Amino acid sequence: MMEVIVLGSGCAKCTKTAELIETVARDVGVEVSVRKETDPEAIMNYGIMSTPGVVVDGEVKHSGSMPIRAQIEAWLRPA
Repeated sequence: MMEVIVLGSGCAKCTKTAELIETVARDVGVEVSVRKETDPEAIMNYGIMSTPGVVVDGEVKHSGSMPIRAQIEAWLRPA
């Protein structure tokens, strides 16, 4: 199971990002665990200066905006 962390203050974009990741994962048939991280210190530890940020299996994949569906599909599909 892939672990996805959505970094952000809990704003609408962060919530929608988490929902979109869950939707795409379900659509492509990939099991994911999506959680939100709102602690500013934890977010800074990932080097994220602008949210929402997305971390997939410990690797920062995106920051500063909502990702688009194609990006999420690329992150979730095996290489």
